[in-house]
Amino acid sequence: MWYLVKVTFLIFLGAFAFWLLYEYLTFPDVKKLRTENPVTTALIEARLEQARSEGREPRKFMIWVPIERISSNLQKAVIAGEDARFVEHNGFDWEAIQKAWDEAVKEGEREAKAEGDYDPNDWIPPMPSFKRGASTITQQLAKNLYLSEERSFLRKAREAVITYFLERELSKKRILELYLNVIEWGDGVYGAEAAARTYFKKSASDLTAAEAAYLAAMIPSPLNVFNPKKNPKRVLRRQKIILRRMNAVRIP
Repeated sequence: MWYLVKVTFLIFLGAFAFWLLYEYLTFPDVKKLRTENPVTTALIEARLEQARSEGREPRKFMIWVPIERISSNLQKAVIAGEDARFVEHNGFDWEAIQKAWDEAVKEGEREAKAEGDYDPNDWIPPMPSFKRGASTITQQLAKNLYLSEERSFLRKAREAVITYFLERELSKKRILELYLNVIEWGDGVYGAEAAARTYFKKSASDLTAAEAAYLAAMIPSPLNVFNPKKNPKRVLRRQKIILRRMNAVRIP
């Protein structure tokens, strides 16, 4: 009996050590991002592969520009829409995480009551999804640069570790610069300069407050929920909300 327990423990220990070694060997070197601009991301490569598998022509329109050539209007709009406390937190917005948890608990209670399966003495609230609101700009950058779209505890753990190192190795200004240059803004459209040219036929440096808020409104789901062709009214509603918030945020 004890022999089996010992063997099982050693197997588990070996597997854990192998996993740690794998994580160490494959962990991205975020220090390079201090001076190197990424030419692609995990998200971009996933979109290109998806297009190929569906028999579509892969599209990638991406023009890197320094943050000095990205309108302050867009910087404010993106922070207002995605991460209002960006310059204050260390990569994780604990207030937003708590809010997401509270909302998940309330939503779970409503669903359980609607299904007639709610007992306050014997009920475990669901885990929050943390899709938006609790996910900071740094976390989103970590995911876009290095990780897949799958939802798992392991992927979320890797995201957290990468987020920590991004915040440790890079300035807030550099993190925002990277984020604005790689995020998705439509089918094959990546980064602020490509987005500005695609939707407004101008450079990202010349975006007005209204145009910046419009682009920022698309970020959560530019291909579906906040796609301006599919759901123009949703984009306009979110644009108005972001416009009202822009003056209250700070940029690094």
